[in-house]
Amino acid sequence: MKIALFLACVLGCAAALPAQEGHPLTGSWHGEWHTASEKHPLLFYMKWNSPNVEGTINPGPHAMPLKVATLDATNWTVHFEADGKDQAGNPVHIVADGKLENIGSYNRTITGTWTEGAIKGDFKLTRD
Repeated sequence: MKIALFLACVLGCAAALPAQEGHPLTGSWHGEWHTASEKHPLLFYMKWNSPNVEGTINPGPHAMPLKVATLDATNWTVHFEADGKDQAGNPVHIVADGKLENIGSYNRTITGTWTEGAIKGDFKLTRD
C-alpha cells in the first residue's frame, strides 16, 4: 500500500514537470507602441540566461539587441533599454517601463510607457 502511494506521488509530480515555464519574460512577445497619431508594431524575443534576461526587439534586418532587460518580481515591473534607428536612420535610444500582468496565464501581457528618443507613447506586449 505504501509503495503504491509513493508511486502515485512520484507519477503525479512527474506529470506536473512539463507545466513549468521558466522565467516569466522568456519567449516571443508581439504588440505595438503608439502615440496619439501613430502605431508601431513590436516583436520581442527574450530568454533567461542566468542572471540576465537577453533579447532582441524586432528581430531581422533592423533588430535592436536589448542592452537592459530587468524584472522586479516584488511588484512585477519591467524595464527595457535598447539602441536603434528612427525612421530617418538616425540613432535613437529606447526606454520602456511596464508592468507584467496575468502572470499565471501563458499569454501574459506587459503594458507601460515607451520612449523612443524624444517621442513618448504607450506600449502593450502579449506573449505568444
